[in-house]
Amino acid sequence: MTNEHAKAQLADILEGVQAQMRAIAQVQQDRARIVASATVRKRVTVSVNADFKVIETKFSSDIDDLTYPEIARAVTEAAQQACAEVARQTAAMISPIQDGHTRLPKITDLVDDMPDLLVPQPVEASLAPPNAPERLEDSPAEPQYEAAPNRPGSATDSSW
Repeated sequence: MTNEHAKAQLADILEGVQAQMRAIAQVQQDRARIVASATVRKRVTVSVNADFKVIETKFSSDIDDLTYPEIARAVTEAAQQACAEVARQTAAMISPIQDGHTRLPKITDLVDDMPDLLVPQPVEASLAPPNAPERLEDSPAEPQYEAAPNRPGSATDSSW
């Protein structure tokens, strides 16, 4: 009887993982269609795709009212704003998958005496220009790690 119960639990876990993979595949397709644009100074518009690549830059007919340094700053700012919007939309798409991920068992629930995984924390990239003093001062730091997030429940929970 115990073997049948274990098989049923494993089948439930596998179905949950497969559902998660289907959801991830759908989000990947939806994310690939994201395009965001930002306009700065009413004269410069930059559009970026889901991979944060500039796909279009437009100047208004009165762009010549700006100096070259002002145009350069406006292009940079518009691209950064458009990228921030892509990141926001992507995070909103991924959120339901991350919520579903918390329902899956941790490896420590499945394998006795398995230590928790340490997950590297993301490092935010600088927005400073390539030769800016603040960029040159940055030295590579040791990666920061955090224990994998605790998720309530386990593979043997009745909620499975």
